[in-house]
Amino acid sequence: MSNKEVFQIAIDGPSGAGKSTVAKAVARRLGIEYIDTGAMYRALGLKLLERGVAMDDEEAVRRVLAETEIDFRAGSIFLDGQAVEHLIRTPEVSMAASACSALPFVREKLVALQQQLGARKSVVMDGRDICAVVFPGARFKYFITASDEERARRRYLELLEKGEQTTFEEVLAAIRARDHNDMTRAASPLVRAADAEEIDTTGMSIDQVTDYICAQVCGR
Repeated sequence: MSNKEVFQIAIDGPSGAGKSTVAKAVARRLGIEYIDTGAMYRALGLKLLERGVAMDDEEAVRRVLAETEIDFRAGSIFLDGQAVEHLIRTPEVSMAASACSALPFVREKLVALQQQLGARKSVVMDGRDICAVVFPGARFKYFITASDEERARRRYLELLEKGEQTTFEEVLAAIRARDHNDMTRAASPLVRAADAEEIDTTGMSIDQVTDYICAQVCGR
């Protein structure tokens, strides 16, 4: 892979599979930009929750979306100029992100922004429709997954470290509920693109997955 060549690494997968952690590690290893598309939907979900907007009130969601600015700076996400990374990882925001991402006009606007970001420079981008919708022409496509229980275990430990009060059973139920929402929505449902390689990370370390992807990219 030429240092001057602009390329995209597209990573999809369900919640808690480790795709964001892997994407960040790959970006650091290769020295390219990481774009967390899920964080974009989470940021909008956070704003809708703070405004008390019901997800089925499409006109209200459109109004909020029209006055929302989302940007990335040095790997952190900013909502209307405010750093919100520390606010968008709660179960409530996660469900709000899943709900608003099911609205076609929301996805249309954020997908256009993602494509603009990836056209300017080499990027690693992760989400739920990157391979099929955002960068269908990307040379490197991966669908990262893991068992329900493994994904719930990872998220449960992550929440405990942050001081969140929850149970493994609650996290597992939330994971499965989000999977259902993501896979059955009308707009860009969660599916593995036909040309995306599936990587099951159950029992794998982040370094192992990162090594595998980087070896493929650097070998072409």
